[in-house]
Amino acid sequence: MATQDYDGPILEIDRLSISFFTRLREIPAVMDFSVSVKPGEAVGLVGESGCGKSTVALGVMQDLGVNGQVVGGTIKFKGRDLAEMSDEELRDIRGSQIAMIYQEPMASLNPAMRIGRQLMEVPMIHSGMSEADAHARALQVVTDVKLPDPERILKAYPHQLSGGQQQRIVIAMALMAEPALLILDEPTTALDVTVEAAVVELVKDLGKKYGTSMLFISHNLGLVLETCDRICVMYSGEAVERGSIEDVFDEMQHPYTQALFRSIPLPGADKNARPLVAIPGNFPLPHERPPGCNFGPRCDYFEAGRCDQGPIFMADVPGNERHATRCLRFQEIDWNAPLELADVKTKGQIGKVVLKMDKLKKYYEVAANSMFGGSATKVVKANEELSFEARESETLAIVGESGCGKSTFAKVLMGLETATSGQVLLDGADIGAVPIEERSTQNVADIQMVFQNPFDTLNPSMTVGRQIIRALEIFKIGKNEKERRQRMLELLDLVKLPREFAGRMPRQLSGGQKQRVGIARAFAGDARIVVADEPVSALDVSVQAAVTDLLMEIQREQKTTLLFISHDLSIVRYLSDRVMVMYLGHVVELGTTDQVFSPPYHPYTEALLSAVPIADTHVTKKHIVLEGDVPSAMNPPPGCPFQTRCRWKSQVPGDLCETVVPGLRGLEDGHEVKCHLTDGQLAEMEPVIEVNIAAQ
Repeated sequence: MATQDYDGPILEIDRLSISFFTRLREIPAVMDFSVSVKPGEAVGLVGESGCGKSTVALGVMQDLGVNGQVVGGTIKFKGRDLAEMSDEELRDIRGSQIAMIYQEPMASLNPAMRIGRQLMEVPMIHSGMSEADAHARALQVVTDVKLPDPERILKAYPHQLSGGQQQRIVIAMALMAEPALLILDEPTTALDVTVEAAVVELVKDLGKKYGTSMLFISHNLGLVLETCDRICVMYSGEAVERGSIEDVFDEMQHPYTQALFRSIPLPGADKNARPLVAIPGNFPLPHERPPGCNFGPRCDYFEAGRCDQGPIFMADVPGNERHATRCLRFQEIDWNAPLELADVKTKGQIGKVVLKMDKLKKYYEVAANSMFGGSATKVVKANEELSFEARESETLAIVGESGCGKSTFAKVLMGLETATSGQVLLDGADIGAVPIEERSTQNVADIQMVFQNPFDTLNPSMTVGRQIIRALEIFKIGKNEKERRQRMLELLDLVKLPREFAGRMPRQLSGGQKQRVGIARAFAGDARIVVADEPVSALDVSVQAAVTDLLMEIQREQKTTLLFISHDLSIVRYLSDRVMVMYLGHVVELGTTDQVFSPPYHPYTEALLSAVPIADTHVTKKHIVLEGDVPSAMNPPPGCPFQTRCRWKSQVPGDLCETVVPGLRGLEDGHEVKCHLTDGQLAEMEPVIEVNIAAQ
C-alpha cells in the first residue's frame, strides 16, 4: 500500500503492554502505552533510561528477542496490525518502510565493507534496483546528508570517518529506501554538540523533503523541542503525559514532567538563587513498582489512600482533547505556583591561585605509517600554549568539541602524561614534567579526577566500601583500619549515599550512585583540585541535577578547585565561575561565565552557544550551523585554527586568517579572545540566546 493511498496515522500504538519473561518471573517493561504518529509528523518520546522508550521502538520493529513478548494492545502500521503479519511481510517492511537509527553508529555499519556497497545493498535488496541506479541513489543520499566529497566517502571504510560522519551515513542508509516511518533512538548522544546541531537540522530537513514520519526517542528535552511536533513523556513503562510541544512545555499537567523541567538548567538561571531541584528517591525497578501511581513515592503531590489504589489511566485535559495526563490530581494542582526555593546557597569566597599553567604544550610523535612499516613520524599538536590560573573554591569550565585537547591537558595535570614544554605550577612548584609514579603521595591526593563513565572506574569484584578504603590506604589517611572505615562512612555521608552501601557491589548500584562513589573516592584524600571530565553526561537528567548539586556542595565545604570539562554549555553556565573555550589545542576564549555567554564572542564560542538545545519555548536562538568537522591535530590548518569553519572570516582583510595564528588578546576585565577581528567588529556581535521575558 503506497503512503499516499493511506491517510490515517502511519503508526498507531494502542494500549500496548510488553513483558520480558525470565525463569523466575514476568517483568512488565511497557504497560498500557498509546501513541500515534501522523503522516509527516515527528513525535518525541522522552524519559529517563529504563523507562521503556527503546522497548517501544523494538516492539514497532517486532524485534523483542526470545524473552520479549507483546502481552496486550496493538501496534498498527498504516492501519495493519504488525502482529498479524508473516515473517516475510515483516522483512519487506523493515528497512524499506520502517527504518531505525541507533545510538551507536558503528553498530549499524559493517567495518569490512566500503560505505558505497553498504548503502547500495538497501535498494538492491528491498526494491530490486540495478547496481548503476543504486550507486546514483547512494551518491544522491550522501549529498543530501551534507557529507563533503561524496565520491570519496562512498569509497571509504567506516573507520575512516569521524563519529558525526558515521552517524550521517547511518541516516543516509535509513533514507535509501524512502521509508514512511523513521525511528531514531538517541541518535546524537555520542556526538559533539555542534555535530548534534547539524545532524538534527539534517533530520528535520530530510523529514520535510521525503515526507517521512518520525518517532524521535531522547532524554534531551531541548532536542525534542527543536525537532518534534508532539511529545510523549514516559515514566517506568507508562506514558504519563502526551500533547503538542507547547501544551507539554508551557502547560504541563503531570508532576513527573514538572520535576524533569526543574532538574535541567535553563539559560540565565543563577545556580545559587535557582538551584536545580533533583527528583527525590530512585527510579523503581520493573518488578518493584509501587501500587497505584508509579511516580507516587517520588511525587510532591502524592495523596495516600488515593494515589496508591489500583491502576491510573490516561485522562484528557479539559478543553484540549489532544493533551492527556496520567494523574488523578492534575485538576487540583496549582501548576503556576512559584517554586519553593531551597536555601539560597552562598558561594564560597574565591581564594588564592592554586594552579597555574604557563604556555603548556603537549605534542605526541606518531608513526605516520606504522601499520605498513613506514618510518616517517608525524607530530600531533594536542595542546598549544595553554595559559590560565585556577583559584581556591573556583569552578573553571573547559569547553570544546572532542579532539580539542581537553582530556590531554587533564592527563598532563594528573601526571598520566608529561608536558612537552611550559609549566604546570601547583602552589608555585612545577609538576608538568613529573610523571605520576614520581609524584609525592600528597601531590597525587591533591589532584584527583572524576571520570565520564562511572561504570569503567569501579572494580566490579570489590565492595564500594573497600574501594574507598583502598584509596585512603594509598593516600596514607587514618592510623588503622578502624579510622579508615570511619572516614569511609563519612565520605558516603558526604556524597549522600546510605552507609549500608559500603557492603554493596558496583553492579547493585545505578549509574548516578556509581558516579557518587567515584566522587567519594576522589575526595578521599581531601583533594584540593578535582578534574571532573564530563562527570554527568552519562547520567539521566534528574540524576545530573543531584550530582552537579553535590559537587557544588562539596566545593563549598572543602574549598575545592573544580576543573569541569564538558561540552554541555547549559550545565557549564549553571556551574562555573570562569570558562575556557578550547579548539584544536588552542585556548580561543577565556573569561568569567557572564563574559563568555554574552557578546562579544569568539566566532567558535558563538557557534557553540547556538548549537545548545534549550528546553524552553520562550527562548529564541540565533541559528548558526558549523560546516565540516574539527580538523585533525596531526594536520591542523595554517593560520587561525578555526578559519576553515568560521563564518566571520570574510570580515578580516587579506589572507590574515589563513596565514597568521592570532594572539590571545585582552578585551576587558580579564576577558581574552584569540581572534583577528577588530574590537569594533567584535562589539557589533549580537546575543545568540535571548529569553523573551514578556512571554513568561
